[in-house]
Amino acid sequence: MKILCISDQIDPLVYSPSIKERFSDIDMILCAGDLPLDYLDFIISTLNKPLFFVFGNHHTEELRYFKKTWNTPLIEENREFFSCGAIYAGSKVIFEDNFIVAGLGGSMRYNNGNNQFTELQMFFEALKLIPGLLWNRLVRGRFLDILLTHAPPKGIHDKNDKCHWGFKTYLWFMKTFKPKYLVHGHIHLYDLSAVRRTKWGNTTVINAYGHYVIDMGDSNGN
Repeated sequence: MKILCISDQIDPLVYSPSIKERFSDIDMILCAGDLPLDYLDFIISTLNKPLFFVFGNHHTEELRYFKKTWNTPLIEENREFFSCGAIYAGSKVIFEDNFIVAGLGGSMRYNNGNNQFTELQMFFEALKLIPGLLWNRLVRGRFLDILLTHAPPKGIHDKNDKCHWGFKTYLWFMKTFKPKYLVHGHIHLYDLSAVRRTKWGNTTVINAYGHYVIDMGDSNGN
């Protein structure tokens, strides 16, 4: 299985008339946030593959159609229209085509904006995943394959300013549930030599900024 991971930047290599040829072997798309839904709509309608997404801390206008937050109510109407065919994975565990993805969106709280969390709040978001993870472990022999987040784990790809801090909760999650990959966004990469892939325990942590392709059948992950 090959997975196209995207986040934070409308990548000209993806938003292109040649997307179908360039990514013809892609089986699934994961969006780690901070991208407009009409961009996801373009990718889905062109590649015709399932796309799972979480919201980041920007482009959150449609979040109220998918999730109730501390400062916005949940609006049920028109959810299908705003989903653009993508599957919202925030605070959920989803099984699709023998693939298990769990999602945790948002960033560290730094200015009380939308979809921002304290460390404790993110820990409680992660706890919501446990029933689904345990069910998968019992029925399918594993907790999950990929944890899809917006922010990175603490100390892995994150930065010193509070906005771009990683969550310690993700370190606990990786240690406990051992996903093969954690795919995140939020950390912009302006240097081609910047680290975007790090092994931590049993998990490979990948920064999906722009785009990145995971080959689940490749031991190197790309």
